[in-house]
Amino acid sequence: MKILFTAEYDDQYLEQIKSLGDVDIKGWALGLPKLTESELIEYGKDKEIIITSYDDITKNVIDGCRNLKLVACTRATPVNVDTAYAKSKGIKVLYTPGRNSDSTAEHTIALMLSVARNIPQAHMALKNGEFTGEAPEKESAKKGLRDDVIWGMDEHSPYVVFKGMELKDKTLGIIGYGSIGRRVGEIAHAFGMNLLIYDPYVSDVDVNRLGRTKVSLDELLRKSDMVTVHLKVTEDTRNLINEEAFAKMKKSAYFINCARAAVVDEEALIEALRNKEIAGAALDVYAKEPIYKNHPFITELSNVVITPHIAGATYDILGNHTKMIIADIKRYMNNEHLIYEYR
Repeated sequence: MKILFTAEYDDQYLEQIKSLGDVDIKGWALGLPKLTESELIEYGKDKEIIITSYDDITKNVIDGCRNLKLVACTRATPVNVDTAYAKSKGIKVLYTPGRNSDSTAEHTIALMLSVARNIPQAHMALKNGEFTGEAPEKESAKKGLRDDVIWGMDEHSPYVVFKGMELKDKTLGIIGYGSIGRRVGEIAHAFGMNLLIYDPYVSDVDVNRLGRTKVSLDELLRKSDMVTVHLKVTEDTRNLINEEAFAKMKKSAYFINCARAAVVDEEALIEALRNKEIAGAALDVYAKEPIYKNHPFITELSNVVITPHIAGATYDILGNHTKMIIADIKRYMNNEHLIYEYR
């Protein structure tokens, strides 16, 4: 079976990839730019399978690759593939849902801790020479001797400036209870948090168990100490978290977004932070990316923690999606049920 392979992959699985058939490795898989439409057609014209991460598998590419039977996309959603046209031509599409569930969930928890405990601010203060002292004499440092440090309680003390909130016994509202939302819930529950879940597409039986309760969006917003969103962008979810939503949240609450920027009205969030309608926010996604350097999140607002869309950036993800795709292509070759077919 002839295969065009252009995907990002884990090196330890290279031999397994090659064992799938006559594999032609090009483009991104070699550390090169993604292929153009004409290059995809040239390299893929006699291929039955294309395995890709970022190349655009358009109508023209599908028409130009006349032997194509299967497209495998190593992403959580095959946004770069014209899935409707592929389906109309009888071409199956694979994807890798859940490949980054652990990575994104862990990053969400990291942001929760960071914003609740002012960790980035404390880090930068020390880096900038604040709350520091003179180096000890070598002899005392060598013995590990030091004076007991008791910070003053005035308003400039780090003990006061960076005083934060524990997660234990707090309520986390999870909007969207798919693979990432569930994993966030598992980790948060281990911290001793109570969980409120809003997801109209999951049943009460699926959600309601120890420490977890399915509620309306309004109830979640009103009762949560932290709110985290894990939603796809649809007509129903676009700008779901808006001015009205922020107004319903506690003034002491924090908002977390490692999902998609389009589910949040960013201007409404900025105003909510400016006016202290909520305590703070921690974000990995923005209305325009890369985030522009004079954005209020960077230049103005001290009650926000931001990262540059890296929630899914772990080495482990490469292994996850590589294993998933290899396994399903083997199922395809054996005429078995495909677990990761995009329907």
